[in-house]
Order: sequence, then structure tokens, then C-alpha cells
Amino acid sequence: MRRKQKTMAKQQERQDSYQLGNGLMILGEPMPDVESASFYFLLPAGSAYLPDGCCGAGEVITDWMLRGAGSRNSRQLIETLDGLGIHHNTSVSAEHLSLSASLEADNVPAAMELCADILTAPMLTDDQFEPSKQLALHELAALDDDPQQKVRMLVSEQYYPSPYNRPTEGKPAELENLTTQRCRQIIRDQFDWSKCIFSIAGKYDFQTICDILEKRFSALAGTKVKTPLPGSRGQHYFHEPNDGAQVHIGLMTTVPTVRDVRYYDIMAAVSILSGSMSSRLFTEVREKRGLCYAVGARYKSLKDFAAISGYAGTTPEQAQETLDVMIDQFRQLRKGISDDEMHRAKIGLKSSLIMQCESSATRAAGIAADHAHLGRVRTMQEIRDAIEAVSVSSVLAFLNDNLFEDFTVATIGPKPIQH
Repeated sequence: MRRKQKTMAKQQERQDSYQLGNGLMILGEPMPDVESASFYFLLPAGSAYLPDGCCGAGEVITDWMLRGAGSRNSRQLIETLDGLGIHHNTSVSAEHLSLSASLEADNVPAAMELCADILTAPMLTDDQFEPSKQLALHELAALDDDPQQKVRMLVSEQYYPSPYNRPTEGKPAELENLTTQRCRQIIRDQFDWSKCIFSIAGKYDFQTICDILEKRFSALAGTKVKTPLPGSRGQHYFHEPNDGAQVHIGLMTTVPTVRDVRYYDIMAAVSILSGSMSSRLFTEVREKRGLCYAVGARYKSLKDFAAISGYAGTTPEQAQETLDVMIDQFRQLRKGISDDEMHRAKIGLKSSLIMQCESSATRAAGIAADHAHLGRVRTMQEIRDAIEAVSVSSVLAFLNDNLFEDFTVATIGPKPIQH
């Protein structure tokens, strides 16, 4: 049977889609000018879905699964991955666990078979579990040497409601208490194939893709995993003492999610704040006042929760003023945006879009994320038109409805600051 293909004739963009009987969704977008392909398996098995007391289990499990799968032990699996020229990656977010691969188009079928072994037939031997757990503990400890990443983790813990605020990196005590039995149980209970999304972008044959996935996954049932209900949020302000000579500031403020019709106005506002060296935060906080050595902001969205997240690295003497000026710059946006700022913001957003169009890995990730968050996949032309439609008046209208009155803040440094 020929698989369903949606053809976007007007934009000359084809989107392929097919759903297995068990619910697994297959999505594709051909890129005619490339000889490679990238694919993603996206499972609703992120940190928010984990049982209580298992924070960080996703990091352990994704490494453990790569230490032998199918008939291949750890060394044989690595050799096969390398032999196929696969650039692979696993990641864990609050909502999802993913396995991705990028490689030459001719090797895609073999790579898919290999990744199917990793996901559905990992060896999970006892002797390989402890190295995976110790690696997760070492990576968590390494955050002490990366305070920018650590303060982002700390502010996220306070901002998001539980269990969406669990750090994917884990917590030391909970990582230490993980067992092989517990992690095997998580895989059995949380890997819900009825809600899995597979996406591919680049050069591929969609019929072949569907045939492989039908053979390897159609018999796997769903586990009826339920979306976690949001609980309480953390503190409005959190401080972690550190005797160093720097202060690291993380902040988050609420904005609508990617599903909102004003999403592109949000992205333009973030670009004006932090999209370039002429942006508001860089100019006002760093260049004019010399308050910090690094400053920036970015948009972050889960399916039901979103924020603009900011960061600054400064000195203890200038920390309070740095935070005050950052928050002031957020609020000053609604008082006016110049045509030049809007022009630069749209140029920056379209440049990012062009890079996404040229990268099969980025596009495959975008396809999977779109379906997970929107229930559909946006075409590149749709995104391009939406960016072009953004204007000073539309961004100001959004800002007048989102006054940035409430900020969650976390700091790492010698002493707390006022918030």
C-alpha cells in the first residue's frame, strides 16, 4: 500500500505522513538538494513522566541503552554506529526522550534498524548499569564548573510547576538510589509507542521508511502513559551561595506557548531584546553601563508552559543593578520599538529559518516538535510568511497584553540580591 503523502503544491513543499495501527506517527519532509538525512524518535518519557524519586533516570537510561542492543554488545554497537557513519544523539527534556541520527541517505534503512534495536531490544546488562549511573553523576557534578547552565537549571526548577521542573540532569541522592530493576521498569512503563513520533528530513524513500517502522514497531502496544498534571511552583527567588568572584543571574517570565497566534510577535520581541550585539540587553546592560560580561535572553516553550529566559554574568558589586536593569529593559519594550529594531529582528529570524531549511537535523527536530506541540507540522513557507507579517504594531499589541510584571529569579554568588 502506498503511504499517505500530503503535497503542499503552492509552497512546493511536500510533507509525508503515515500512522501505524498502534498509533506511532511517521512524518517526513524531503530536501531535494541534499544527499543525507536525519531522523528522530520522540517519546513522551521525559523527566516529568518519571516516578517520584527517580530524577535523572532518563540520562542513565539513554546511556545504558547504548551499551549493547539486539545481538551486539557495547563495543559491537559502537563499531556498527561508526561503520554506518551515524552522528547520533540522545536527549531528555521535561516532556520527551529522544534518539536522533544523521548520516548518508544510502545508510538510512540500516541505521533505522539499528536504532530500533536500541529502543526496543537494549541488552540492559547489570555490568553496564553502574558506568551509566556514574557518568550521570559526573555530568551533574560538572555543572559546578558551568555556572551559567547551572543557574538556568535552578531558575527552571523554581519557575515550572512540578513535575515539569525536575532537572533532567538529576539530583545526586536520587541518582545514587537508582537500580537496574527500577530503570528497567521505567522503560517498560514509560516507553509508550502509541504516542511515539518519528520524523525524518533530507533524502529518503517514504515507502521504505514506513515498511521498516511497520515491521519493527507495529506490534508494540501503548502503555497508556498519562500526561502529568501540573502541581505547585517553587520560590519566587532562589539563591545558591558560592564564594567565587562572580554572580550568575537567571530569570524567567511567563509568555504564551508556541500554540498561541502571537508566537511570532513573541519571537520578534525576544530578538529585539537579545537577538544581536545591537539588541536592548547587550546595549543597555553591557555596553552602556558595563554591568556584566555576558547577558542574553531566549524563548523556551513546553506544550503548556512557556517563558522568556534571561541570563547575566556579573560581579557581586554590580549584581543588583544588573538584575534591575535587565527587568527594566523587558518592561521598556512596550513603550516603543523602532522600525530599525523591527527590521533587524525580522532579518535575524529569517536568517535562522534559512539555516533550518539547510539542515536536515534541525528540520527533523522541528517537524517532531511541531507535531508534539501543535498536532501538525508547519511548512517553511508558512513560517516565512508569519515572520514577514510581524510588525511594530503587532508586537506592541502583544506587549501591552504581557506586561512582564512577574519574574522568577535564581542567583549563584556570595550573597543574595533583592527581588
